Amino acid sequence: MNKRTNTGICSKGQRLLQAGLAGILLSTLAGGAAAQPGAITPAAHAGQQPINHLPNPYETQRNFGTLPDGRNWGSVSAVNVDVDGVHIWAGDRCGSNSCATSDVDPMVKLDPTGRVVASFGAGQIIWPHGMDVDAEGNIWVADARLANEREIQANPAARNHGSAVLKFSPEGELLMVIGTPGEMGDPPTHLTEPNDVLVAPNGRIYIGETHGAQFQDSPGPDSKSRITMWEPDGTYIGSFGEWGQEDGQFRAPHSLAMDSQGRLFVADRGNNRIQIFTQDGEHLDTWYQFSRNSGIFIDKSNDWLYAIDSESDPNYNPGGWRKGLRVGSARTGEVWYFVPEHVSPERSSGMGGVGSMGEGVTVDSAGNVYAGEVGPIQGMTKFVPRLIP
Repeated sequence: MNKRTNTGICSKGQRLLQAGLAGILLSTLAGGAAAQPGAITPAAHAGQQPINHLPNPYETQRNFGTLPDGRNWGSVSAVNVDVDGVHIWAGDRCGSNSCATSDVDPMVKLDPTGRVVASFGAGQIIWPHGMDVDAEGNIWVADARLANEREIQANPAARNHGSAVLKFSPEGELLMVIGTPGEMGDPPTHLTEPNDVLVAPNGRIYIGETHGAQFQDSPGPDSKSRITMWEPDGTYIGSFGEWGQEDGQFRAPHSLAMDSQGRLFVADRGNNRIQIFTQDGEHLDTWYQFSRNSGIFIDKSNDWLYAIDSESDPNYNPGGWRKGLRVGSARTGEVWYFVPEHVSPERSSGMGGVGSMGEGVTVDSAGNVYAGEVGPIQGMTKFVPRLIP
């Protein structure tokens, strides 16, 4: 597949229809709104036809999962299927959008009915943002931010957590820490706003930094936007990437996934694209057809790519792109299915636009898709593949 091109998934007539509908949607939503900080797009994004009108074979089931003691879900972006392919791990931000002042367990393990069967992490995590489960069933959590001053005043112990990646055993025992919790900085001792963590089959660890860089119009001292690489024992190897819009550059690498070939996929959310790399950081390809992804997941058994977009709007992803879940092939780049955003009378997810869609995404062995919701709609959503052959 050529770089920066959408694959041939629809006819010329369909493309014209999409373009017309996109133009209507864009003119309706924009309403003369001023561009927001970070609302810049790569030159290669121009002319990309939005992929919004594909079959939706999934049944959307909102409010999946029940938390212990009847507590309410908060924001959820960290989700991952367990090593057994059946249970789902989720990082609940403690009933709100932060765990800095909470004493509940943010990391919960759900069975197929949504019942919590295990939990851990109370007093150890500020803002669970991304996660992975390795081949031994260990749970890796990217704790993306530090506690703010208000939170520290309410709970001084929160000063010692955040901006680190934590490795837990399946039972919740803390096994390893990458970075210095409570501080931001550079490897080998520190991380800056880690968005996600991925453990490759050979044990190598990849961490995407930084979260706030997508809202910058030019690089600054905290832009970072890098992928750091670590040995299985936590020894620092090196990094690749920097803030920017060219191939191999990032504006907040927000989510990581790996296909059956061992290629590293990076959801470069600030640049509205996915970039593909070798395990040593060599750039292979850039795809815009899966939209502005907050989360990506690849099922290695068939290389299906699940890409979830919680932020598209006329400012941050111009051209008529809609929030939603796009499902396609990590091998060819084709997009097959589109699950549209939830229609909500409340404010939208992200920074504007229409409706809400989840931020984190994972898939169980039966093909059920689970999304972690951040914003006006919180908790978990399940998408059941009713009409997929």
